Amino acid sequence: MSETRGYRAGTVALVGRPNAGKSTLLNRLVGAKVAITSNKPQTTRHRIRGVLTRPSGQVVFVDTPGVHRPHYRMNKRMMNATRAALHDVDLVALLVDVTEDPGAGLRYAIDLVGKAEAPAFLLLNKVDRIAKHRLLPMIASLSKKGSWAEVIPISALKGDNCERFLDAALSYLPEAAPLFPDDALTDRSERFLTAELVREQLLRRTRDELPYTTAVAVDEWQEPERDGGTVRIFATIMVDAESQKPIVIGRGGKMIKAVGTAARQQIEEMLGRRVFLDLRVKVRSGWREDAPILDQLEIEG
Repeated sequence: MSETRGYRAGTVALVGRPNAGKSTLLNRLVGAKVAITSNKPQTTRHRIRGVLTRPSGQVVFVDTPGVHRPHYRMNKRMMNATRAALHDVDLVALLVDVTEDPGAGLRYAIDLVGKAEAPAFLLLNKVDRIAKHRLLPMIASLSKKGSWAEVIPISALKGDNCERFLDAALSYLPEAAPLFPDDALTDRSERFLTAELVREQLLRRTRDELPYTTAVAVDEWQEPERDGGTVRIFATIMVDAESQKPIVIGRGGKMIKAVGTAARQQIEEMLGRRVFLDLRVKVRSGWREDAPILDQLEIEG
């Protein structure tokens, strides 16, 4: 038989409401930071693939935008990307935040997952933050609200039962050759990840509506002329209104300097090289409805 006998490989979509912990789980499983995280809903705007390779198989996890009601073209694209992922994978894993009361949004997410042809897991996340006497009835209730191949309580943050989920996921994947090279961690470029790392620092430092009305685009990437030189990166932070620009810059440039410093440190860690990061803030009114800008930002759908 073929050399793939016993080796399993395939794709697993991570789906859920905003802030369910999909990106945190992806990073833990892959063992590297391939998706940004924050406590703001709708942090994930793209389908991001994270690759985990083991001697027994390869799992390609697909992190998807949180299931929400779209109000802008950007959000419609995000939801289209999530729907497309459900029909393009071997397995679906629905993450549920057990610290939140189930509502209409969760019911919609369960119905959405129910339309997928692939087997579906129910992952009850953040079990480290809820008492066991509250968790058990929730497991019993949610287990009845869908057709689940597996129901697994986990903590993406602490790692509880993540190996159990991984082993179960591998068992549902087909026997196949690896989809990516053994050393691959993601299908996303360093340029894309750089823009995301800048946006992550913005998300962590801003509040109210600002996190949802900002975007980051890398305009120029200059490789050093000699080994050991500095990578020079020029990026634009887009905001939706003129009044938002001084907030991002901060008094005396304090905010943008803090964002740039924190982001540069993470970019240097990712690249393993020294980085010069230049950030500019520009007003792009209505960018969330602007198809060319959304294309530039790689927001598919």
